[in-house]
Amino acid sequence: RLLGFELRDLTRWHRFVRLMHRPQDPAALGAFRAAFGLLMALDVPQERGLGHLDQRYLDGLEVCRFPLLPFLQPLPLDWMYLLYTIMFLGALGIMLGCCYRLSCVAFLCPYWYLFLLDKTSWNNHSYLYGLLGFQLALLGADRYGSVDGLFRPQKRNAHVPLWNYALLRAQVFIVYFIAGLKKLDGDWVGGFSMGSLARHWLFSPFRLVVSEEQTSLLVVHGGGLVLDLSAGFLLFFDATRPLALVFVTYFHCMNSQLFSIGMFSYTMLATNGLFCRPEWPRGLLARCPPRLRGVLPSTKPPQPSPDCHYGGRGPRGSLQPRQHLAAAFTILYVLEQLFLPYSHFITPVGTGGTRGKGLGAVRRGLGNTGEGVWGRPAVPVPQVFTQSRRWRDHADMLKQYSSCLSRLLPRYNVSRPRIYFDVWVSINERFQQRLVDPHVDLVRAPWSPWTPTPWLLPLLVDLSPWRQRLQELEAQLDGHTDTVFIADFPGLHLENFVSEDLGNTSLRVLRGQVLVELVEQQQNHSLKEGEGMQLPAGQYHKVHTVSPEPSCYMYLYVNTTALELERNLTRLRELRDRVRNGSERSPLPPELRPILGEPPPAGVPLDPLVSLFLRREQREQRRERESSPAQRLRRFVRRKFFLFRR
Repeated sequence: RLLGFELRDLTRWHRFVRLMHRPQDPAALGAFRAAFGLLMALDVPQERGLGHLDQRYLDGLEVCRFPLLPFLQPLPLDWMYLLYTIMFLGALGIMLGCCYRLSCVAFLCPYWYLFLLDKTSWNNHSYLYGLLGFQLALLGADRYGSVDGLFRPQKRNAHVPLWNYALLRAQVFIVYFIAGLKKLDGDWVGGFSMGSLARHWLFSPFRLVVSEEQTSLLVVHGGGLVLDLSAGFLLFFDATRPLALVFVTYFHCMNSQLFSIGMFSYTMLATNGLFCRPEWPRGLLARCPPRLRGVLPSTKPPQPSPDCHYGGRGPRGSLQPRQHLAAAFTILYVLEQLFLPYSHFITPVGTGGTRGKGLGAVRRGLGNTGEGVWGRPAVPVPQVFTQSRRWRDHADMLKQYSSCLSRLLPRYNVSRPRIYFDVWVSINERFQQRLVDPHVDLVRAPWSPWTPTPWLLPLLVDLSPWRQRLQELEAQLDGHTDTVFIADFPGLHLENFVSEDLGNTSLRVLRGQVLVELVEQQQNHSLKEGEGMQLPAGQYHKVHTVSPEPSCYMYLYVNTTALELERNLTRLRELRDRVRNGSERSPLPPELRPILGEPPPAGVPLDPLVSLFLRREQREQRRERESSPAQRLRRFVRRKFFLFRR
């Protein structure tokens, strides 16, 4: 019975049904229900957006939205507030176990409507919340510590069947295990997916022992992979559960500080109790003072429930049809959850989007391919008709946005617009590359969830081995020089504008052959692998890929304006220090007296450089004052207070 049951319980259907309806203590399930309801009530004003609802759904706001189904549209603002209120009250009802089934429906219906209404807000944990809420609506989680139990004695402190725990445990196991399987790809194993995470202060103890690169590879990537693959198994067995609880608790506490993922870390912490012995909350409540036990849930053994099967060796006829249905549902649900992460063949690769880091400029045009200033989008500004940026690297949402713009732009005297996108992404420290064909008008381009997207360009995976060399090239640069690595497809060109602030900008070819066109000078320069050239500031240039294979090249640039500004600020700081320690013999000019804390002389305007210096000093002083844990907690509570007050 190492697994908690005998293997022969799985050899016959009726034995399996009896196993799934073995009576279990409802205490741990009730504790999870209360924790989940509380966390979802806190989630509604934050990640669900109640705190800034008026900004997202203001009546008459002309924005493009991205629903899963075209007929889904937001309600008027007043009705949206009512919808959020119902969802919030539903979460509170789940927490209290008050009108439990009705509360689950009140929470789930608005939740899934809002989830399907906006694909730009989709993430794994929001999907998980909806699944957990759906499961709780089917379970007997109101059998312990609920308001309903006070008025319905037959439900108060009554057994729940084993499948109630099995369903939730399987869901949590799938969350961990599938995350681990997804981390077995080369990007994660090679340490490229979270390359900069090791710099966070949480990993400073590890950096005392090993280097930052080793911390990233071994702790961040290796540790995350091992934990996700093993957590579900370790939590299942009694012998390994204490060790697993320590590691997963530490893991989720770190995640709560590393990422802005709302209530996810705390929800996963709440699921830990589902793997422990179901009666564990009774042991905690039994240690409470006697005067509190009258208002706390019961510590007595649970009463029998008609939903459970107590005759483990009884005849098959003792099993009710709904018990067979519950066992079949458990199996089908688990199989469906195991299948969905690998169901991409239903909607072919390329229709769902590309996850990446370092999203580059998005250029678009009306009637021709968009051309933009380097690092800035071209007119029209991408955020004019949207409230999110996540649509830019998903083919389906690019198509939706194009169709929406084709309906909105005629109101601004742009008839029959043609819309082109030039989206650049860098995925896990690879070259910046195009995501879509910039020559395709997406208003009229075909798109279907059931066929590959023809205008979506492939990921240049054959260039992945270059990442190690790109890191070496970056390591050779001084502190003032930045670089951008570009890979482009044959027959395409990149048009950039070098700002006058970037006074020292050059281009160097790493692979293939390019033709650099200096637009204003009307000159062309052909460059092969290993060759480079200086680019004039304040002018446009075009880089054409003329080789039969994709070209790879890099920009090297120095922001001379920012560099000169930093030098001037450093001189002011050194001058102030010399005046204060008495080593400066020359008197300060009147316009520089404010750096000593003195007011500027009457009639003398404050120098802009001095003003910037003073603001930076004040910011550093304020940061030092507010860097204590107490000050950080105060700022956190203040932000949450104003959010909930809205």
